[in-house]
Amino acid sequence: MPNPPVQPFAVRSRQRRLAAGMIAAALLALAGPAIGQTPAAQPPAAKTAPAQAAPATPSAPAAPSAPTLPPKAAAEAAPQAVPGFWDPRRRPDRPDLSRLTVIRFLTETDYPPFNFTGPDGNPAGFNVDLARSLCDEIKVTCTIQMRRFETLIDALATNRGDAIIASMAVTPQLRAKVDFTDPYYRAPARFVSRRDNVMPEIRPEYLEGKKVGVIGGTSHEAYLKAMFTDAEIHSYPDNDALRAALRRGEVDFIFGDAISLAFWINGTDSAECCAFSGGPFVESRYFGEGVGIAVRKGNDLLRQSLNWALFRIWEKGRFTDLWLRYFSVSPF
Repeated sequence: MPNPPVQPFAVRSRQRRLAAGMIAAALLALAGPAIGQTPAAQPPAAKTAPAQAAPATPSAPAAPSAPTLPPKAAAEAAPQAVPGFWDPRRRPDRPDLSRLTVIRFLTETDYPPFNFTGPDGNPAGFNVDLARSLCDEIKVTCTIQMRRFETLIDALATNRGDAIIASMAVTPQLRAKVDFTDPYYRAPARFVSRRDNVMPEIRPEYLEGKKVGVIGGTSHEAYLKAMFTDAEIHSYPDNDALRAALRRGEVDFIFGDAISLAFWINGTDSAECCAFSGGPFVESRYFGEGVGIAVRKGNDLLRQSLNWALFRIWEKGRFTDLWLRYFSVSPF
């Protein structure tokens, strides 16, 4: 999902297919402890329609009591963090599952590792296996149909399917057309530096006078301009130019989608030059609400059943197992 003009966190549009990227979450108000640990691989993140640039003035990261710079940390691959978007104190009620006889899932044709055609010609990927786990938990027959992403909403509206599980980012525009389950993943933003310049924590005052690269016209750029006002911001047209600038030392840091950055850092293209600095940023007004499963407006039985099943497979550890099978790099 390459970053086009102004878009939030994991954007579901053909343009925003970053060369490589993935998913993750944590630091979410929705509780749910992160669990699990691991290292690397290489694929993409989620999607949605281009969004407006940053809104007014969300609260900036808290300033420390003493403005001393944090010590540099050794550049190490971050341990894998499995997202937990479910609060064990808010267990959803079990709906009347007997009213469901089949769930016809719709998904995308070519968005690995989330959706792709397997060696046997059948749908495969994280979203596909998650759909199968949900149907197994609900104990209902499942079908999974692959379609081009841009046709999914229309297929749902015309009753050619019951639910879309295709890394579709929740946006106000889509909420007007479909209902969404609770989010099952979300992509943060993060800073990356060269390995000899890693900082364990990043706050606005730490980057005063520092050169920070970002893709122009994106929500990441808008966030930097709103929050890191003392940094020297350099805009680049695409990911290749942005990452090359960091490798060459033209900028001290780059800022962008943590999922694609995680796989770039641990892939061959980075030549082991760089590592994450500081933690994730998950301001929803800039980086999105998360990724959910879409159902037709008013289909509360299916939406509630899927929410119940999502909670159950997370509670049983099956979501963690699935996550670690596909995503060995943590953007957190």
